[in-house]
Amino acid sequence: MDRKIEKKKWRWQRVLPIVLIAGLLIYFGLNVYKNSGTSRLNVQTERLLLDTVHEGAFQEFIPVTGAVLPIKTVIIGAIEGGRVEQKFVEDGTILTAGQKILELSNPDLQLNYLNQEADIVAQINQIRSNSLMMEQQSLNLRETALDVDYQIDLFSKRVDRNQSLYGDGVIAEVEFQETEDQLEHLERRRKLLIQTIERDSASAVLQQQQMENSLDLMKRNLEIARRSLDNLTVKAPIEGQLSGLTSELGELIIEGSQIAQIDDLSNFKIRVQVDEFYISRVFVGQTGSFQFAGEWYNLSIQKIYPQVINGAFAADMIFTDKTPDGIKRGQTVSVKLELSAQENAMMLARGGFYQTTGGNWVYILDESGVARKRDIQIRRQNPNFYEVTSGLEVGDVVITSSYENFGNKDELILK
Repeated sequence: MDRKIEKKKWRWQRVLPIVLIAGLLIYFGLNVYKNSGTSRLNVQTERLLLDTVHEGAFQEFIPVTGAVLPIKTVIIGAIEGGRVEQKFVEDGTILTAGQKILELSNPDLQLNYLNQEADIVAQINQIRSNSLMMEQQSLNLRETALDVDYQIDLFSKRVDRNQSLYGDGVIAEVEFQETEDQLEHLERRRKLLIQTIERDSASAVLQQQQMENSLDLMKRNLEIARRSLDNLTVKAPIEGQLSGLTSELGELIIEGSQIAQIDDLSNFKIRVQVDEFYISRVFVGQTGSFQFAGEWYNLSIQKIYPQVINGAFAADMIFTDKTPDGIKRGQTVSVKLELSAQENAMMLARGGFYQTTGGNWVYILDESGVARKRDIQIRRQNPNFYEVTSGLEVGDVVITSSYENFGNKDELILK
C-alpha cells in the first residue's frame, strides 16, 4: 500500500540563500548606521600631491625681484647755458674726477664778467682817490692845528710880557686886553680843531670801512661771475663711467638741463620691488640674500622709497660682505628678503589646498588609504612651507594638492 510522503518545508537549499541575504543586509545596515552623516568621494591617487609633516628650521621670507645698479649715480646738469664748442669725451668713457667733458660758450656771461671786472677796477681807483683826499684833508687839519698851537705859544709869551709892561705903565690897558683876547680866540680855535680832527678821523674810518665793504661785495660778485665762466667747462664730479651724453658740437644747451650722468662702478647695489602688503614689515637694516654663479651673497636694506607704484614700493639693498665678480649693471636677480629669524617649527609643504581651505583644514591620509578632514592652524608661511601650530603631528601624511574638485567631503577614498 502506497504511503504519501510529505515534503519538508525548510530544506537547507532554501535556508542557505536566506541566511546569506540576511547576513548581507545586516552587514550593510551596520555600515550605514556606523557611517551615517559621513560623506565620501573616490579619487585617483595619481592625481594627488602628498607631503609628510616634519620639524625643522623655519624662516619667513619673500622672493623679490631686484635690478643691479651702480652704488652711486651723479647727474651732470648744465649750471650755465651755452653752445657746445668742444666735446672732449664720448658716451661710455671711464672718467677721472675733474676730467673735462664739454666746453660751452656764452657771450653774455663773458661780457658780464668783463663789466664787473671794470667796475671793480673803477671802484678800487675811487677808493684810492678818496683815501688820498681824506689823508690830505687830515694833514691840512693837523697842519692848521699845529699853526694854532704855535700862535698860542707866541701869544702866551706876549701876554706874559705885556702883563709886566702893563704893570709898569709902559703899555696901555687896551693893548694888554687885545693880546689876552687874541690868546683866548686861539685857544677856542684849537678846541674846535681838535673836535674837527676827531670827527674827521671817525668819518674817515667809517668811509674807509664802507668802501672796503663795497669793494669786497664787488669782488664776491666777480668771483661768482668767474665761477659762472668756469661752469661753461663741464667736468666730471666723480670717477666713473659716463652715460647719457648725446650733445653734439654747435648744440644749444639750456641752463638746468641734464647733460649726462656718471655711474660709480666701484661697487653695486640691488634695487628690489616689494609688494605693498609688506610695507609695514620692511625696514632699514633688514637682510636678504641671492644666489649668483652658485654662491650666496648677503644684502642689507640701505634705503626705502615710500612711494607705492603699481602695487609695489622700492628699496635699495647693499652688499654686506663681498660683491660677486662678473655682475653687471641692469642685471635682474631674485632676492630672498628675510622677514624673520630662523626658528624650529613644524612644517608642511605649500600647495593648492590653501586656496580652498584658507589653511583652516586639510585631508590626513591613514594606513587604510582613506583621507579624512582635520582642522589645523597655520601661523606663517614662506614660498616653500607653511608653519603649522596645531592640528598636525610630525609624520602625518597630508594631501597638499588642490581641493577644488573634492567639494566639502568628509573622507576621500583613494583608488
